[in-house]
Amino acid sequence: MNNASAALKVAAGLFLTIALITIVVVLFISAQEATKTAQNNFSGIQKELDQTQYAVYDNTNISGSQVVSSLRKFKDQGGFGIMVKTGKNPNGNWYFNEVNTTSSVDSVDYGSVNKTKPSGSLSDAMDQASGNYINPTGTFKSEIIRDRSNVVRALVFSQN
Repeated sequence: MNNASAALKVAAGLFLTIALITIVVVLFISAQEATKTAQNNFSGIQKELDQTQYAVYDNTNISGSQVVSSLRKFKDQGGFGIMVKTGKNPNGNWYFNEVNTTSSVDSVDYGSVNKTKPSGSLSDAMDQASGNYINPTGTFKSEIIRDRSNVVRALVFSQN
């Protein structure tokens, strides 16, 4: 009788161990799915937050001082350019990187960063004698340039 009792205890212990391992595996799998979902949601939120820094420049009118501030703000951002068209220079100058805006919007090349050195400098934008001077009280229409991957590659400011 002692052997039967001991065998039942071992069988019960083995059954509980298997049940506990099964529960842990099920919880691990469900936690893994929840982690993947949370990671995807976080990536989406991060992308939205990254794009919000450009929202203020989406087809709005801004002042010249805001244009100069944007030049300072985005000067260290790689693969990004800013075109400023002033009243004295309606063709405009590229700052930081020159971006292809001459191709059709549907073209693969539209929004691509060119290898040519940009012509604009921040010191010219601040020099009142320069044709590239950005009047802080002037108004500029802003536009966002995106490439085919929907990545913001440039801002274009045209003085009104």
